[in-house]
Amino acid sequence: MDTERARSLLEAEERRLRDQVGSLGVPDTSTGTGGEDPGDSGDQGQDLTARGTDALVAEDLAERLRMVRRAMKRLDDGTYGVSVLSGRPIPDERLEADPAAELTVEEAEEASSR
Repeated sequence: MDTERARSLLEAEERRLRDQVGSLGVPDTSTGTGGEDPGDSGDQGQDLTARGTDALVAEDLAERLRMVRRAMKRLDDGTYGVSVLSGRPIPDERLEADPAAELTVEEAEEASSR
C-alpha cells in the first residue's frame, strides 16, 4: 500500500477513535434531584451498568487507538504492511479494511481460535 494512503487511513481512524472516546461519559452523579427522590434501586442499577459498559467500550476504543499508533510507528519505521508475527506481507485489501492490521487474515484467525 502506498505510504500516503496508509497514513491518510490511519490518521482518519485515529480521529474517529478519539471522537468516540471523547463522546463517552460517565453520568454526573453530583447533579440530580438533590436527594429529594432517590429513585428506585433499578434506576441505580441501570446507572452502574451504563457506567460499567462505558468503561468497557472506552477500554476497547483505547486498545484500538494503541493499535493505530503502533501502525503509524511501523509506517515511520518502514515495516508497515507486513505481519508483526511472521513478516509476511499483509494484502492491501486487508489494510484498506483495517489500516491498523498487525497480522495476516490467517494469522488473526489462528490467534482468535486459541
